[in-house]
Amino acid sequence: MSLHSSSLHHPAPVRATSYIPAPDPFADNPVAVHLAGVRRVFNGRAVLDGIDLDVRRGEFISLLGPSGTGKTTLLRILAGLDGADGGRVQVAAARSVVFQEPRLVPAKRVWQNVLLGAPQTAATRTAAARALEEVGLGRHTDAWPRTLSGGEAQRVALARALAREPHLLLLDEPFAALDALTRIRMHDLVAQLWRRHLPAVVLVTHDVDEAILLSDRVIVLAGGKVRFDARLDLARPRQRGDDAFVALRARLLAELGVAPSIPHHA
Repeated sequence: MSLHSSSLHHPAPVRATSYIPAPDPFADNPVAVHLAGVRRVFNGRAVLDGIDLDVRRGEFISLLGPSGTGKTTLLRILAGLDGADGGRVQVAAARSVVFQEPRLVPAKRVWQNVLLGAPQTAATRTAAARALEEVGLGRHTDAWPRTLSGGEAQRVALARALAREPHLLLLDEPFAALDALTRIRMHDLVAQLWRRHLPAVVLVTHDVDEAILLSDRVIVLAGGKVRFDARLDLARPRQRGDDAFVALRARLLAELGVAPSIPHHA
């Protein structure tokens, strides 16, 4: 695994961000993400204001927070789609992103969509077929995107991410547009693929239950800062009705400023 310092090229003035060489990727403590004091400012407002974050390879992290707290901005910086205005950013070079929309090209077949941006050789087509098999779409290799359901299209997007063998997988609310049953199936699929490939995963979500079901660690952003950061010690598979699950959900909702509902008694 190689790590590199990630930024976009912006016109003058030059930003204050200091980018440093990444640590040895084969050290005893391999790191997929290292952020130190990261800031991002829009129209004079610091959406991210001094974010420190380390993510080890194989670790699954969920980012929670109300809209406008910088979750997607942070993900875009990790993806190399945006730059920081201050701090240090070190990100695994082998990284993939799955967005809320599958972003498939209608004029290309499913296997070609998996290889978007990659050379189309016999070896890469084999890799695409293998990735599609992993997400349960082995029979849809030559299908057109218009013939797929919403869940199937998102599986293609996931296969596209996996075909690049990422050390860092970035998920930007990839299940938000799916119906409830499809969403449950996608949760199970992502969990299986994560355990099989062991990339670092950073998931942006508004769904507290989703974060608890999938993550090793949950981070709540508020006011441009990390408000809450906790590792989850719950055994897998996790059940929503377990006492520990319910207690953690209540704690996260409190951190998000959501008061628990109180039953009304006549």
